[in-house]
Amino acid sequence: MSVEVKSLNEECGLFGLWGHPEASQVTYFGLHSLQHRGQEGAGIVAADNGVLRSYRGVGLLSEVFREDKNLTRLTGETAIGHVRYATAGGDGVNNVQPFLFRFYNGSLGMAHNGNLTNAASQRLELEENGAVFQSNSDTEVLMHLIRQSKKEIFLEKLKDSLRQIKGGFAYLLLNETQMIAALDPNGFRPLAMGQMKNGAYAVASETCALDAVGANFIRDIQPGEMIIINGDGFRIEKYTDETNLAICSMEYIYFARPDSNIAGVNVHTARKNMGRFLAKESPVEADIVVGVPNSSLSAASGYAEESGFPYELGLVKNQYIQRTFIQPTQKLREQGVQMKLSAVRGVVEGKRVVMVDDSIVRGTTSRRIVSLLKEAGAKKVHVAIASPPLRFPCFYGIDIQERRELIAANHSVEEIQEIIGADSLHFLSEEGLIEAIGLPKKDGKTGLCLAYFNGDYPTPLYDYEEEYQKSLQEKYSFFRN
Repeated sequence: MSVEVKSLNEECGLFGLWGHPEASQVTYFGLHSLQHRGQEGAGIVAADNGVLRSYRGVGLLSEVFREDKNLTRLTGETAIGHVRYATAGGDGVNNVQPFLFRFYNGSLGMAHNGNLTNAASQRLELEENGAVFQSNSDTEVLMHLIRQSKKEIFLEKLKDSLRQIKGGFAYLLLNETQMIAALDPNGFRPLAMGQMKNGAYAVASETCALDAVGANFIRDIQPGEMIIINGDGFRIEKYTDETNLAICSMEYIYFARPDSNIAGVNVHTARKNMGRFLAKESPVEADIVVGVPNSSLSAASGYAEESGFPYELGLVKNQYIQRTFIQPTQKLREQGVQMKLSAVRGVVEGKRVVMVDDSIVRGTTSRRIVSLLKEAGAKKVHVAIASPPLRFPCFYGIDIQERRELIAANHSVEEIQEIIGADSLHFLSEEGLIEAIGLPKKDGKTGLCLAYFNGDYPTPLYDYEEEYQKSLQEKYSFFRN
């Protein structure tokens, strides 16, 4: 992920495995490949001969499972796992997933990626009907809907419940007899399925996790689908036909690993195309191109190829400094950026530099990186952003839900350029982004959610609508040099 300290975090990563004698250990490896999607908590639920056990904790995956016993006691041929950021629900082990619910008639493990836009109203209604919540995570809403459903069969209860929740969600569920993957009607979050050489089925938030465990890709889970995996293999069922593909464009821009494929599009290729289109749309006079590690390197290479300027290693990342975005004050956050990144004086001194990054949220880190480059002797720093300006919040699983967090919501490009101290500032156009990703259009629709850039949300906002409309009338200010 990029070093931008921008409160821009994806909620989590999911991995599930069915039919492997060391399911929890393999799930650990799958989750390790998804650690970029969540670094605040991790957990695994495993099923062994109908008995479900779990372990979860706060921190990185390796911290949670530091002791071997925490993993080896999770025996069985089936497991689901989760790494998370605290998008909804907050910190603390009670909100770390997967959840494991035990009832008189069975147990249920549940892991969720995304954000429910009607969770608050659903929770209120469920509590009025007697539900008792053990966490403040929106994930738990689905379990209570299942338990209160009037349908008789579990799968029908699940379908009934999935039709009642709104927003962005990818779910993995595990009970004594089956593992189920389900995706929201818009497919905001990626979810893919593969099969290992021994026949075990794997489901993961990104295909890079399938590759990591040696699973061959079978298919993406489609909007409105459920994949049911059990001893007989897998089958596909739909819980709704009211679907409209709108993959989160930030998956391609920022979140997903470059070696992942989403809807048949390689993330590295998409990012490289973004850099190419950015160079075409906004040419500048420069000597070298520098990418901000790590998620901007693909775009920087594309920019360099298209512009003809050499790509240089002008910024170096300290791989052993983590999670500066959680520092409590702006001064500490900026100090964290300085520890994370170093400008290479021997590369940038006396040069006109194009600094390519994936996005600008608050602008705090962009300002600091521009300053680092100029302190290292860069003659000029042209900032090129391989996405359009982020002007609107996300309600589907990225923890930017207030416009006050977005510098582009209240400042022009020229004003942002002044604030971050750049000699010029250029953003990729929406059209360039759509073309760079290259999803086939259907009925004139791009297959992407671009709401962060244009405010065109693919769904109603439900519980967030009133607050969002109020935010459109408010003005916010940001620091200046």
